[in-house]
Amino acid sequence: MEFFNSLGILMGGSWASGINLYLTTAGLGIAHRMGWVTLPGNMDSLAHPLVIGAALLIFAVEFVADKIPYVDSAWDSVHTFIRPAGAMILGYMAMADMGPAAQYPVALLTGAIAMDSHLTKATSRLAINTSPEPFSNVAASVTEDAGVLGAIYLIIKHPVIASLLVILFILFSIWFLKKMFRFMKKIFSRQDKLQTAQQ
Repeated sequence: MEFFNSLGILMGGSWASGINLYLTTAGLGIAHRMGWVTLPGNMDSLAHPLVIGAALLIFAVEFVADKIPYVDSAWDSVHTFIRPAGAMILGYMAMADMGPAAQYPVALLTGAIAMDSHLTKATSRLAINTSPEPFSNVAASVTEDAGVLGAIYLIIKHPVIASLLVILFILFSIWFLKKMFRFMKKIFSRQDKLQTAQQ
């Protein structure tokens, strides 16, 4: 049972980190501190009040930035490296008791999962920003935050389901990203044609 709990934390936490690293860090830290879940390895350091406080403070900044058109995409661009790196650190910390032989491959796995969910989020936001109204950004941001909280709930209550949903999301994201890249390519090619025609 401990294996499945750790698997749910690693996979669910990695996916959530790719969407919102700071909310995930604070959520897992609070969950451990409240005794709702036992974080593996050195991940229990997330429960330190300073770590939780810092994560919540940066989350507050992201909460605002993530709802402003184009600012959200700029924020995502900066976090292309931060979110996967954060997930890699979490994976590395989780395997502290197992040594480097387990820490490095798990860190690569958690980083890859976070990169996948980050790219899916960032690409969908770019597509949303082609619409002039701001309400879709707010709706997308709230949905993403709710998804992260939902993932943390599943990590605590149903870690196996959390792991299975992450696998299904990865399969879906492969199809989704192909569609979104084609869509964005069409949008940018139209803009290039319009600029050429205007010149």
